[in-house]
Amino acid sequence: MGIVNVTPDSFSDGGRWLDPEAAIAHGRALAAEGADILDVGGESTRPGAAAVDAEEERRRVIPVVEALAADGLRVSIDTMKAEVAVAALDAGASFVNDVAALRDPGMLPLVAERGCDVCLVHMRGEPRTMQADPRYDDVVDDVRAFLETRAQMAVAAGVAPERIIVDPGIGFGKTVEHNLVLLDRLDELVALGFPVLIGTSRKSFLGTIAGRDTADRLPGTIATNVLALERGASIFRVHDVAAVRDALEVAAATLARTWPKTQDETTTTSRTTTSTATTTSKTPDPRPSSPSRSSGSPSTPTTG
Repeated sequence: MGIVNVTPDSFSDGGRWLDPEAAIAHGRALAAEGADILDVGGESTRPGAAAVDAEEERRRVIPVVEALAADGLRVSIDTMKAEVAVAALDAGASFVNDVAALRDPGMLPLVAERGCDVCLVHMRGEPRTMQADPRYDDVVDDVRAFLETRAQMAVAAGVAPERIIVDPGIGFGKTVEHNLVLLDRLDELVALGFPVLIGTSRKSFLGTIAGRDTADRLPGTIATNVLALERGASIFRVHDVAAVRDALEVAAATLARTWPKTQDETTTTSRTTTSTATTTSKTPDPRPSSPSRSSGSPSTPTTG
């Protein structure tokens, strides 16, 4: 899932893609890098971000959604507002990424009626206040219970279970320690039975750990996404599509022992006392898959 922020104040790239044409070009570039989904948002959800009214949010995102959907690309709308979501779905989006997990009273009936995919994100409070001393009895148990309850509510309202994705909300009302525990025990959220989306890209906890500014957090982003894949996540929301996709494909191949097909090649191996010519055919490793912390073998990831 490639991030297209049509905002002036997002923490990582605020203002770079505020112009609709720039955002459209950026979305196309992310798709060319391998993004399966383009997540278009018009309101920053960084800690302390100011709220944006629905009219302004629609003005920012709808031209971008229309253009990318017209290209045949799969588009997600990143919004907490039913007014914005309905306009985006009408413009060609097929996925609602809601960091408020359907708190807007109009959102639940909308996604049920439209039959679109919906991501339920755990967030403590709201963006302006979520990082004000977040506390949990057990962060994984608390997040799991919240997501399970919201998913059950959605199903009861008519949302098909196969349309539901869950996201633990890394950085949304969590300390560094909370984020790390959620990543370490992500398989407990995978056990809910819904695809898990993970969003760690360039976030501040990576900078806290590695001492890196926002623009220099790609290595930490890759590390956390590979860990999430190993623990069962299947959708990865990122800024740097090509690099993360490559890392995930290599990790998935390693975990599943399914190597990509290559042409036969001849390798000459020289030793101190003997020179031996060896022809090696690159074939899948016959060894059984090694066990993973996640339940079952990792599937091909949806990346961006």
